[in-house]
Amino acid sequence: MSEKRMTSSRKHHLKSLMLQIAANLIEEEKKEMKQEKDNFMANIPALDLSGDQAMLMEMLKKLAHTIDKVDEDRYDAEAKVNKADKEIEDLKMKVIEIQGMKKPALKKVRMSADAMLQALLGTKHKASMDFRANLKEVKKEVKEEAADAVGDWRKNVDEQAGMDGRMKKFQG
Repeated sequence: MSEKRMTSSRKHHLKSLMLQIAANLIEEEKKEMKQEKDNFMANIPALDLSGDQAMLMEMLKKLAHTIDKVDEDRYDAEAKVNKADKEIEDLKMKVIEIQGMKKPALKKVRMSADAMLQALLGTKHKASMDFRANLKEVKKEVKEEAADAVGDWRKNVDEQAGMDGRMKKFQG
């Protein structure tokens, strides 16, 4: 079964529609946030600055205390969000590990030993790998002792032929 592929113009059209919808949603969110802020600010009583210096100092201390409390709450909320983000990343990594990494198909490359060394060591080192030159020469040594002991095989056969040869074998 062959799947029907979408044309590029259709893809671009759908993408532009999605972007328009997303832009509209973002505008609506901004309007809602502004409305919430305006509603919240409307509920706050007006600041009364009438009074003596001691009363104003007391009010400033209360404001500073409130600001500190809000900052602590904001810091705690940020810490929770960061912890959750870290956990999400760890879980994503575990999912990737479980699925396994897909290894790309490797291409077979023909390369000489000299080219491999140059690729590994870089251009600084110019090492030549002539394997045949590095081989040790092995000379075949003929064991002369064995050759003397065996000697000519015809003589041995002639000597052992008949009863005399067999008797020599047991006597000697």
